[in-house]
Amino acid sequence: MARRNRKNRRNRQKLVTDISISRMAAEGKAIAHKKDGKILFVDGAMPDDVVDVLITKNRKDYAVGKVVEIKQASDKRIEPFCKHFGACGGCKWQFISYEQQLAYKQEMVEEALRRVGKLTFPPLMPILGANPNVYYRNKMEFTFSNKRWLTLEEIKSEEHIERNAVGFHVPNKFDRIVDIEHCYLQGEPSNSIRNEVRKYALEHELSFYDIYEHHGLLRNLIIRTSTLGETMLIFCFGEDQPENIKALLAHTLEKFPDIASLNYVVNTKKNDTIFDLDIINVHGRGFIYEKLEEFKYKISPKSFFQTNPFQAEKLYQVVRDFSELKGHETVYDLYAGTGSIGIFVAKNCKKVVGIEEVEAATIDAKFNAKLNNLDNTTYLCGDVKNILRADFLAQYGKADVLIVDPPRAGLHGDVVQQILAFKPQKIVYVSCNPVTQARDLQLLCETHYSIKKVQPVDMFPHTYHVENVVQLLLND
Repeated sequence: MARRNRKNRRNRQKLVTDISISRMAAEGKAIAHKKDGKILFVDGAMPDDVVDVLITKNRKDYAVGKVVEIKQASDKRIEPFCKHFGACGGCKWQFISYEQQLAYKQEMVEEALRRVGKLTFPPLMPILGANPNVYYRNKMEFTFSNKRWLTLEEIKSEEHIERNAVGFHVPNKFDRIVDIEHCYLQGEPSNSIRNEVRKYALEHELSFYDIYEHHGLLRNLIIRTSTLGETMLIFCFGEDQPENIKALLAHTLEKFPDIASLNYVVNTKKNDTIFDLDIINVHGRGFIYEKLEEFKYKISPKSFFQTNPFQAEKLYQVVRDFSELKGHETVYDLYAGTGSIGIFVAKNCKKVVGIEEVEAATIDAKFNAKLNNLDNTTYLCGDVKNILRADFLAQYGKADVLIVDPPRAGLHGDVVQQILAFKPQKIVYVSCNPVTQARDLQLLCETHYSIKKVQPVDMFPHTYHVENVVQLLLND
């Protein structure tokens, strides 16, 4: 009894009540202050909410918690539109009106530049909102599991519960999957394909993957679509069962004959990555096409391409506008991917030189340049920090305009120093993480550069993620 009382007392101490939320912070968390003055980061809340919060992490200078009860809801809070909201790890801002989401994202970019970078910059241009703001993704990866996430009602039920699932991970639960019936992120035929594959697998007793034992036929399903109406499927199998694989692929093609590219890979490793594995094409082309403005792009199973094509067009237009090209410039496109940005600006400059670390993406970039009849682009495969050196500049010429679109971690420190050493006249920095972008901008602006333009772009509605484009000019 004494032990139980101590446990209950500890639980009560973790609960703080009637907390007023003041503003939003990076990573989508809301900010409040405890009565002792400590900053409290809260999941599932928004400004003007009054909530009870369960503390999940308590540090000297801050605490982290999650909402357990909303005492007074903000008048900007709305009802989530998806039945899986809360259990699924995606679309965490569904309870916030889209107009208000855009306002928060604009504030988050400004906060990062001011508080993290301690930068001087002109007023931000109004964030470019997404239209549509549902069914906007062109790539989704679904996970098969024999450990479906159960509701409290299901746990209490004495009836047989189907434990196989295909869907998304529960937040912070690597071994539990929410079985997704309808996802609002990707348009048809995505939902129909996923539901049909699940139905067939259950009817034919195909094994769903076991993350602990590392066995099971069905492991992942990647669905890629394009605005041209093309669909690509990549089945990732955890075991090599030729007859079952052949039958499932045949059934899928029979039900969805318009699939442009049907592929599979057998992955018996303990991690889900397929970049080091051979992907087998069994129907159609080994790729699909996408089109932005008049430019056409080849997308292979392993290619990186912006997952919101509607907003990608707007994003690349901003990059081109910020580059302010006159026709005579040499443009470096770092972290070039499949050449999407370089191709967008190539007709406006003398030449584009792109660097990309992923070999498959580099191959696609070269293909895409030819596809768009461009003869002034060069794409090299390798790590930017190892390639962007004096001998590279001597061979390809000094960049007049440098475009960088790095991963979320931002620029490697060596890359920043290399940029500062050869001093391009203009830098256009595209980032999916304003915090690491602000850190890099601080280094660039300490000595040589000044920020002239800032344009946030919302690529991922109903999430806290935001893309940001910054133009920097070399100081006189």
